[in-house]
Amino acid sequence: MGLSEPDDAAVYRLDGDRAIISTTDFFPPVVDTPYEFGAIAAANALSDVYAMGGKPLLAINLVAYPDDLGLDILQEILRGGAEKVRESGAVIAGGHSISDDEPKYGLSVTGEVSVSNFIRKAGARPGDKLVLSKPLGTGVITTALKRGLASSAHIESAVNVMSRLNRSAAECAQLHGVGAMTDITGFGLAGHGHELARSSGVDLRLNFEALVWLPGTLAYASRGIFPGGMERNHEYFSRWVSVWDGAGVNSEALLFDPQTSGGLLMSVAAESAADLLEDLRQYGDDAAIIGDVIDGTGNLIVYGA
Repeated sequence: MGLSEPDDAAVYRLDGDRAIISTTDFFPPVVDTPYEFGAIAAANALSDVYAMGGKPLLAINLVAYPDDLGLDILQEILRGGAEKVRESGAVIAGGHSISDDEPKYGLSVTGEVSVSNFIRKAGARPGDKLVLSKPLGTGVITTALKRGLASSAHIESAVNVMSRLNRSAAECAQLHGVGAMTDITGFGLAGHGHELARSSGVDLRLNFEALVWLPGTLAYASRGIFPGGMERNHEYFSRWVSVWDGAGVNSEALLFDPQTSGGLLMSVAAESAADLLEDLRQYGDDAAIIGDVIDGTGNLIVYGA
């Protein structure tokens, strides 16, 4: 799995049924606290391994840092990342840093997976149910934070979700035979949903009322508080997305809200969906069944009240 069939990570067969997963991700701060930024960035980078149904093995730090910013801040960023990697069961095995005007942090991650068990985007089938393992709205919340408008409670909820590993969700996906999976990150639910639908040669039918939002998301969105990435996502992906008559502009925009370290979108046989949802919730994931898979060619059909 590589450039010819774009997915969440590269997969390289070693021998027999053994394969390695390789991925990378990094970005500038999305929150004010250095430790939390490091943990979120690490969880986000590790997520692509989980999105392929794999297990992280080792990670390499990727750092860009201003010369005039204190090293105590960098220490906290790296500590947040290291502790999140340790939580995943992997290890930090090295890294590289450069000078830059703005801090940036992330990881290059290597994982492992069985060739017969890794999960692609291209496996959704008509009749499947769609399960999302985390609430949405991190783009809206972090934008409200940057504008000085977000409450401390809303920031705390978003940080908890963004720094939560998709480890248990990936384990549940394997246990319940999930056929297709991807993590919801920068392209938002609409963009990543389209990629899964296109790769699988199906359409996704989403129930807007079933989507779970982080506390504060709907209130901030009603005031038009969205990141710039939402507009770019909408400009590109809206051609494959149709919404119900009467959907407000802000409701539609939420579908394109870029997420940071979002949940796993899973396509699973209808008879397994309830059991998958129950297990996800028992592990602590605020998961929901958000729609189903129908015949099609890569479109998203969103219906609401």
